Amino acid sequence: MFKGSLVALITPFKNGAVDEAAFRKLVDWQIEQGTDGVIPTGTTGESPTLSHAEHKQVVEICIDQVAGRIPVIAGTGSNSTEEAIELTRHAKEAGADAALIVTPYYNKPTQEGLYRHFKAIADAVDLPIVIYNIPGRSIVDMTVDTMKRLAELPNIVGVKDATANGTRPMETRLAIGPDFSQLTGEDGTVVPFLSQGGHGCISVTANVAPGPLSELHRAWGKGDLDTVMTINDRLSPLHQALFCESSPGPVKYAASLLGICEPTARLPICEIADSSKQKVESALRHAGLLN
Repeated sequence: MFKGSLVALITPFKNGAVDEAAFRKLVDWQIEQGTDGVIPTGTTGESPTLSHAEHKQVVEICIDQVAGRIPVIAGTGSNSTEEAIELTRHAKEAGADAALIVTPYYNKPTQEGLYRHFKAIADAVDLPIVIYNIPGRSIVDMTVDTMKRLAELPNIVGVKDATANGTRPMETRLAIGPDFSQLTGEDGTVVPFLSQGGHGCISVTANVAPGPLSELHRAWGKGDLDTVMTINDRLSPLHQALFCESSPGPVKYAASLLGICEPTARLPICEIADSSKQKVESALRHAGLLN
């Protein structure tokens, strides 16, 4: 089961191209700081504006740099089922441990359409699949009933839940069982999500705060709620600041302040406003990450 603190990796750019050196350094730092798993080429990694060649390059670099130390869950989603199958096949061939596949955006499929989309991918590629349910960006919300149908397929193993619905992890656990991996995609909900039966978080904030978030999840596992709440209080303003504009604009700016990479994102994500930069910097200071 995937659990603990996982990170939705940003994709560093330099001179318009993927900054391989910065990306490899970021992956190593994540592992050194205790991150439990990495997710390249998700939406935080700007998969919509990566070419197919770049997408595959980033997945391959990540798998190579991780070298089996922690799980790699490659983002392989698309609103085209055939394209998602192609990207998932590549992830398997490259050596990924699983695929993270987002609900199709823009198309607005029905629940039956969602089921058939994910079943087609699961049937085509023998690789564990984590469903990414994010209604705020895809406009469709996979119901617990549909999730339950899909969980009956052997390689549908979990969900990244970005619904921010506080009762959803409990409903999913009761419907599917405790072995179905539930990972929140909303940093600000991590503590209530865990309390309702969730197993971890696929985090944006972990790009810049991997150590504290790893410590939070380990403290939760030990029942050390004082440490959990102390870390959560420190990081809550940062969780909010990193979404003051469309992600990954703010987190890339935060990463630049920490010397991880350039703040550059690809259009239509643009440089964040000066007021947003102030929010991000202030939140990093509050979290004790920037002196």
